[in-house]
Amino acid sequence: MDSQLLDKLGQLQNLLKTSEKALIAYSGGVDSTLVAKVAYDLLGSQALAITAVSPSLLPEELEEAIAQADYIGIRHELVETEEMNNPNYTSNPVNRCYFCKSELHDTLKPIALARGYSYVIDGVNADDLRDYRPGIQAARERGARSPLAEIAITKSEVRQLSRYLNLPWWDKPAQPCLSSRFPYGEEISLEKLQRVGRAEIYLRKLGYRQLRVRSSGDTARIELPAAEIPDFINRTNLSELVADLQKLGFIYVTLDLEGYQSGKLNRVL
Repeated sequence: MDSQLLDKLGQLQNLLKTSEKALIAYSGGVDSTLVAKVAYDLLGSQALAITAVSPSLLPEELEEAIAQADYIGIRHELVETEEMNNPNYTSNPVNRCYFCKSELHDTLKPIALARGYSYVIDGVNADDLRDYRPGIQAARERGARSPLAEIAITKSEVRQLSRYLNLPWWDKPAQPCLSSRFPYGEEISLEKLQRVGRAEIYLRKLGYRQLRVRSSGDTARIELPAAEIPDFINRTNLSELVADLQKLGFIYVTLDLEGYQSGKLNRVL
């Protein structure tokens, strides 16, 4: 671990220690889990992780979040969010993420204030600030803080620090909410979210970790890292795969030959 990154870890520790209490918007992703780990090590019972449960969170991701919180030892609670009741969200505009995070922080902020926490802490990192993330604006408007971004800790550095702190999931693939699988403008429904979620679970059980199933109408477009595509084609029973995804409700099943790219659907912007 180089001295510059250790210095950033020290800054993160000082920031959280100064807070005296920390309520973390905890998804179970590598970013918010690092924040939860550092907060718990410093603050013990004064650190609280809260996970928002909604149809856009894979059940397996929720199970992992619970297991990781238990591993760390941090207090962990679940709350339900209701973004699916907001047509500004389900109509899937280009700023959909704004309405998702508005719902999240409108749910968490009252809990924080009622329990004596000054603000909600999230896992936004420095790289997120360079991407199109309208949800960050929603969080800022509600007074949330992002220690990783404030200290300029990047995604790569989050993974390095997680490994340094002996967190087993330091290399866990990014897993944004399932709504990110749909092209802007396509209506999001509970049925569609479940269909995509089950399709990705199916592929993970085949042994693939980094993947997306993009959904456009009745078409599933599978994205895998480009280097894994030849292996996928050679060792997968494609007819069986197509039949199984059709059972989930898709009519067409395709493979993206360019390979996996995070945020690919943002290219239209």
